[in-house]
Amino acid sequence: MMRHITAGIDGSSESLAAAHWAAREALRRGTALCVLHAWEWHPRPTPSVPADVSQRNWAEAILVRASNSVHAAHPELRVIERAVSDSPVAALLTAAEQAELLVLGSRGLSGVAGFLVGSVSQRVVAGSPRPVVLVRAGESTADEHFSVPSGVSPDEIPSTPYRDVVLGLDTGGPCDEVLEFAFESARRCGAALHVIHTFKAPPPYATADRLVPQPGPELLAEHEHQVVATLRPWCEKFPEVTVAETVSEGRAASELLRASTGASLVVVGRRVREARLGTHIGSVAHAVLHHVDCPVAVVPHS
Repeated sequence: MMRHITAGIDGSSESLAAAHWAAREALRRGTALCVLHAWEWHPRPTPSVPADVSQRNWAEAILVRASNSVHAAHPELRVIERAVSDSPVAALLTAAEQAELLVLGSRGLSGVAGFLVGSVSQRVVAGSPRPVVLVRAGESTADEHFSVPSGVSPDEIPSTPYRDVVLGLDTGGPCDEVLEFAFESARRCGAALHVIHTFKAPPPYATADRLVPQPGPELLAEHEHQVVATLRPWCEKFPEVTVAETVSEGRAASELLRASTGASLVVVGRRVREARLGTHIGSVAHAVLHHVDCPVAVVPHS
């Protein structure tokens, strides 16, 4: 089967931005791009479909518009069009099994507030066997690169250095899939990798006659050592990637939100496990998806 990335589209500006981000990523990876639109037949016309157009024809029109837009921007890219009569969640999860990466649009609450993850996106992120990238409306090529001087033409933007890739690192368990995704993303773009690791200090403990606090600098040094040890084999595998680490006491979501300002991509992990109420994405990934306004990659791992 041909290597490809899949972008789910629904006619919104968010999904069109996702399709263009996916197209740029497909070119970086040397793969094809599949643009997928899922539609469900309804016995009564839905408000989003004109009364004089069948649901199938409307779905195909959405697909053609997105495909033509990507073709116009990237004529060298092979684009595959797929219209599927199925629920969006089921169609996207099936497509994810065959793709290297799934890319979806995500609605922003405002220009500052970031993501509002809908039920479809959240369910797909929680169940996808492959990494999923969520992209907000308005994301463009220029947003992936550092600022350029005025007067630079759009054709010159890709030659400008990429903004950092930010990785949220949890050293408490195996996360090779997440590390590999982050390092590969940085390598393909020639970007620096900024690794964020946070920890929570345990509460002070009591002895017979006094309250003994946990050591501060010693605990920080221990976590810094863990981060360096975790990253060492990956830095050796990707010597061309410049890596910077930030290790601090605090909340992971807050630190990732702070680091994401000016980043081209934020990478977080999602542990593959079943909860009583089904799959979930984890509190850190959930917070990042709702508040970070650059593209976010959620990578499943064991």
